[in-house]
Amino acid sequence: MLHTLFYFAIAIAVLVAFHEFGHFWVARKTGVKVLRFSVGFGKALWTYKQSPEATEYVLSAIPLGGYVKMVDEREGEVKPEDLPFAFNRQPLWIRTAIVAAGPIFNLLLAVVLFWSVLVIGETGIKPILGAVEQGTLAAAAGFVEGDEILSVNDTATPTWTEAMSVIIAAALDGEQDFTIKVKSLDDQQNSRVMTVAESDVESPEHLYERMGFKPWSPKLKPIIGQVLPDSAALAAGLQKGDLIVSADGTPVDDWMQWVEIIKARPGTAIKLVIEREGVSLPVIVTPKAVSVGQQTEGKIGAGVYMPEGFIKSISVDYSLPPLAAIPVALEKTYYYSITTLKMMGKMLIGKASVENLSGPISIAQYAGQSASMGFVHFLKFLALISVSLGVLNLMPIPVLDGGHLLFFAIEGIKGSPVSEKIQLVFQQIGIALLVSLMALAMVLDVQRQLMP
Repeated sequence: MLHTLFYFAIAIAVLVAFHEFGHFWVARKTGVKVLRFSVGFGKALWTYKQSPEATEYVLSAIPLGGYVKMVDEREGEVKPEDLPFAFNRQPLWIRTAIVAAGPIFNLLLAVVLFWSVLVIGETGIKPILGAVEQGTLAAAAGFVEGDEILSVNDTATPTWTEAMSVIIAAALDGEQDFTIKVKSLDDQQNSRVMTVAESDVESPEHLYERMGFKPWSPKLKPIIGQVLPDSAALAAGLQKGDLIVSADGTPVDDWMQWVEIIKARPGTAIKLVIEREGVSLPVIVTPKAVSVGQQTEGKIGAGVYMPEGFIKSISVDYSLPPLAAIPVALEKTYYYSITTLKMMGKMLIGKASVENLSGPISIAQYAGQSASMGFVHFLKFLALISVSLGVLNLMPIPVLDGGHLLFFAIEGIKGSPVSEKIQLVFQQIGIALLVSLMALAMVLDVQRQLMP
């Protein structure tokens, strides 16, 4: 819990600070006086002010936000000498630039983070296909077990994550036909065309299931390599190194067979025979019932033993030179921005489930999980959340930056500002919408936590 909360706080502090720095930097560059730049809320832990007329920099106790306070007649009395530097007295283009800078800086931060990941490099799983099930899009396109995906629509895909991300992002962007170059087990290169229908793109999870792509893995012996705390495996007394010999009298030959047995028997006791240090022992394990999509599957909380050198045999190191990484980082930011917009639009018109929403609990869990996986994974998580924050703030909803930009656009068209009374009404509506959205996301988060 502390690990999760720590990295969640780090993520929010970095993303919000960069967002507010965008407003701050453009305000300073365009001559608007900034009274305070605060990272966090609540009690001030550290303050710095070079002179009585300078900006006050504040680091506060609650790192879950931040703000920039500018001289503005709408927020209080302004000294006569400061009136030329008040935000509300600036030309329309300056006010627009200051407000737009926050979300734009979040998108720029995403580019920098993606670029960093590409240059630092990461180790990923080779995009080699496992068994292809009939009835899936992969089967219809002619994919077979052992095909290694080399590129998707001429975009190189050196890792499994890259291959799936390119396909899913493009499908959410409206593309339907994908030319996928593969290398077969005999080193022959071929191109296969996979067609995605609109009904397949209900959500990223649904699309992934419909595609039917599963990573290849050689058969592993059913040996326990890890037992998780508070798991059915631990309750049953299973230990690291145990070899599963049989389940309810059926011999178990490999790990995936054992996984399928567990998945098919949620809440049902399974009589095992295991081998521990050369001795056969009887064990009874009852898999916990876990909701996966619309189905309920069994889980026991145990991982497989990985032989030495196994991970290296299916892994690939991937990185790009600094200059080559720039266009790729820009492309990634663009794709994820468009994907976020399209998913929001589909949820709005009912073509995508609102279950795709993530609230603070889910985001905190993702932060902790990505940090546990390594520094590069945490940077990727920050980049994705930064994209979401930037796109969300550009939505034309009052109280968000996009709402202010909408009022500025109306002002530019009609030649005069929208009245404060009308702005107040729409801001109340915007607050109601945001509170409702946040409440829905929180309810979905709680439901996910309460799933069996």
